[in-house]
Amino acid sequence: MSCDKDAETRHTLDCFRDRLKRLIQVEPLLDLLHFLEPDRKDRIKAKFREEGNISAATLLIDEIIHSKNCEQGWSRELVTALETVGCKHAAKYVLNSPPEPTEEAENDSCVRLIDLLQLTLVNMKTADVCAHCRVMGLLTQEDQENILKLIENQGNIGGARLLLKRLVKNEAGWFSKFLQALEDTEHHELVRELRGEPCNEDEAMSVETVEEGEQSCSSATVETNISLLSEDLDSSVDSSGLGACADNEEVDMYKEGEEEDLTEDDNPSGTRDIVLRDYQMEVARPALEEKNIIICLPTGSGKTRVAVYITKEHLEKRTQMGQPGKVVVLVNKVPLVEQHYKAEFGRFLKHQYSVERVSGASQLKISFPQIIEQNDIIICTAQILENSLAKAKNGDEDGIKLSQFTLMVIDECHHTKKGGVYNHIMIRYLKQKHQNQLLKKQDKSPVPLPQILGLTASPGVGGAMSQQRAEEHILQICANLDAFTIKTKTFEEEEAKTPFKRIARAEERKEDPFGDVIKKIMDEIHEHADLKPLCEPGIQNYEQWVVQKEQNAAKEENQKVRVCAEHLRQYNEALHQSNTIRMSDAFRFLDKYHNEELKTKSIADEEGTVTITDTERFLFTLFKDNKAKLQELMGKPQYENNSLAQLKTNILKEFSTRERARGIIFTRTRLSAIALCQWIQENPKFDEVGVSASYLIGGGDQSVVKPMTAAEQKDVLNKFRDGQINLLIATTVAEEGLDIAECNFVIRYCLVTNEIAMIQARGRGRAEDSSYTLVAEAGSGVAERESVNEYREKMMSKAIAKVCKMNRADYEKKIREFQMQAIMEEKVKIKKKQQKGMMKEPPSKISLSCRQCSVFVCSGEDIEKIENMHHVNVTTQFSKLITVRENASLQERLLDYETNGVIACKNCGQQWGSMMLYKSIECPCLHIKNFVVTYGSKKKTFSKWSELPIKFPAFDYTQHADLLVEDSGEEEDMETD
Repeated sequence: MSCDKDAETRHTLDCFRDRLKRLIQVEPLLDLLHFLEPDRKDRIKAKFREEGNISAATLLIDEIIHSKNCEQGWSRELVTALETVGCKHAAKYVLNSPPEPTEEAENDSCVRLIDLLQLTLVNMKTADVCAHCRVMGLLTQEDQENILKLIENQGNIGGARLLLKRLVKNEAGWFSKFLQALEDTEHHELVRELRGEPCNEDEAMSVETVEEGEQSCSSATVETNISLLSEDLDSSVDSSGLGACADNEEVDMYKEGEEEDLTEDDNPSGTRDIVLRDYQMEVARPALEEKNIIICLPTGSGKTRVAVYITKEHLEKRTQMGQPGKVVVLVNKVPLVEQHYKAEFGRFLKHQYSVERVSGASQLKISFPQIIEQNDIIICTAQILENSLAKAKNGDEDGIKLSQFTLMVIDECHHTKKGGVYNHIMIRYLKQKHQNQLLKKQDKSPVPLPQILGLTASPGVGGAMSQQRAEEHILQICANLDAFTIKTKTFEEEEAKTPFKRIARAEERKEDPFGDVIKKIMDEIHEHADLKPLCEPGIQNYEQWVVQKEQNAAKEENQKVRVCAEHLRQYNEALHQSNTIRMSDAFRFLDKYHNEELKTKSIADEEGTVTITDTERFLFTLFKDNKAKLQELMGKPQYENNSLAQLKTNILKEFSTRERARGIIFTRTRLSAIALCQWIQENPKFDEVGVSASYLIGGGDQSVVKPMTAAEQKDVLNKFRDGQINLLIATTVAEEGLDIAECNFVIRYCLVTNEIAMIQARGRGRAEDSSYTLVAEAGSGVAERESVNEYREKMMSKAIAKVCKMNRADYEKKIREFQMQAIMEEKVKIKKKQQKGMMKEPPSKISLSCRQCSVFVCSGEDIEKIENMHHVNVTTQFSKLITVRENASLQERLLDYETNGVIACKNCGQQWGSMMLYKSIECPCLHIKNFVVTYGSKKKTFSKWSELPIKFPAFDYTQHADLLVEDSGEEEDMETD
């Protein structure tokens, strides 16, 4: 019997040879295989030393299969040995018990992903991750010892490579444990990368719903009916999107003046014909039959034109049937409201129907419900609709209901996912649809619901690792939008203008004396504050580490560590900048930061100057001592990063080889967009080939770089359209939705996000013979992440095709399951929110102290809320603790409205918030991130007010106005006396 088993095992080894050679860990295994003769083992060990593990594993399998001298029972010994050394996955294959094909395919995807992202993953804190993996059973004791030994001898990266090689040899299920190990060791960015979630990059794609009380005020005059829209996030990375943020917009906006002309080719005397191509008509057909659908077509293929045609047909059909029709077009960014009105819906339909647009940038003299009532087509930001739907549910007369619309068009509908404003609207829809089914059973009339039309260029795969998960993601999007189907098209060559793609790799820097000086400064700061970083400066892991140190120091009132950590963040950012833009740009960034910090420490008032600590004096002196050296090095072009040289080569090539070049360069941050634009404008080589460059960045006031106003953005786009500008340097704001003139080249500069962003950016190159280039430094991991995106794009295409071919009954069953799950999750969420609201404690439970100097600021009892958003302290005692200084960013923008500036700690100069003028009353508005909150006996830091389970009272305007009147009256009496 044993002989039969051994023969069967030989056959199994031969069948699974290709799989096993990648799963067997040869070196530790050989010590446990006593049935192999010593000379055979020596041959295998030699193979291992000369050619590596896979070659050695192949030889081991051959030796076992062809050996005639193996004693009986050797197959059991082999399986036991494999399990002992941690090769349990290989053991299952040897036992002829391989995983299911779907499980095997998913595991292969995980292995491939690790391989593609290896250059990024090797920067992990290997020793910490190794320890967690050992506890989780992913590594043996011997594995851990070997990895730690390699770290000691070859450094962190060598150890990381061995750890990754060892991990992928585990049986299926290892990947989720590895993600948990990374999460536990605070590698949050790596986890997001592996899950395929968007990183915290400039102009993040999704527009999230802002909770009540989240937004901080700008220091502009705030009138009675206008909501304050600015969110102050202290970040150099812009996530606002182009123009103002579309979140939490109130609708009582007012319009003055006449309407602008639509387009030059507009026909004021009559309607314009809408002619669709065959593929456009094909994808539109189910919608013309009044079915809910998602249209998935590449950027530039006319999705919006199809939506205009469907809208026209819908309204005409309703008119013929004698039924009212009303269409709402939802967008997720403010500028898209105007764009859809001028370029599409208004242009083609305003002569036949009344078309209106509403956003936070609108100025309408009537309320939103009146706009709905008086117009046939309304284009608005999704948050405006959600706000009005919420008002209707709360019984507010100023609210509206979904039943008032007959068609709802959702642009960029891939954002219809958990937490997004689109999803909040669609959850209302799904709950009513479910309620309608119950009403029908009771022979009652259902509440009418609008037809849904979703538009997207790429629904993505939602971080899926397997084809099955990708299909589930597509089905989830379809369920969220209650779609009958998703319509797409594989274009013929003349229809699909897919750009030629290439990756331009820049050589790694051989010398970086500028970076070395910055690292030397950082080392001195580490020593001064007794800090021991877990990784090298200049990478994301270091950023996470130093942010955590700053937060912990603030809570512990350790001002020495806190201020050192804050300065280390700036130096780390400068290191990143010197690797992507010029050394001079990185120097200017540091110089500006130190000048502004010094300025806050030297503002005199009637009581003297703010306090400067010994640590701050050390930090300022340290930069001053190294300033000359940095300035000297930044003037030596031989030390610039090679990525800039590669970018220069590509730009010159595009403009030298094309008759009329027009392109976009995408970069990560606002600062890099502006710096690259300056670099191009200052370089005569670019001028010689006819480059005329400008930058395009977001409009939200939430970074160290001043934002662009809506007018500035519009001016740049118009100049790009008419050819005055032929090269845009843009943050990712320009990737999605915006109508940007046809380009013949697109360059992504050291920037990779997810597969959706990649498809959107590539779609900007729509002209004939267009190119798409990724410029990346060798070894940076950027090119590898782009490969991951390409892999996910293929998964997405296959998933959409599979969903389209699903059996109707199976499709509808899946959709119902996802919808019921969404409804139940919403019910649980509401219940939890209600319980949380009931558990909110009184303001007396907390007190605030300055994040920088720890001075007591106020009790929670002194704080009131304006318009359920802005947390203000108007007490006399608080006014004695603050200084008010000019808001530099607003001043630079030359805004023509009144600004009352930034409020700061009188003791240390730390910014606390901004001064807002609310109905003629000056109200200091507090930003919670600038304080340490004492909650009971614990000290905590928060980034949003909504994180605090405290119920603050509403601002009593009448009471404060009366007090002001009394005070002014007393002053007048004194003057009279």
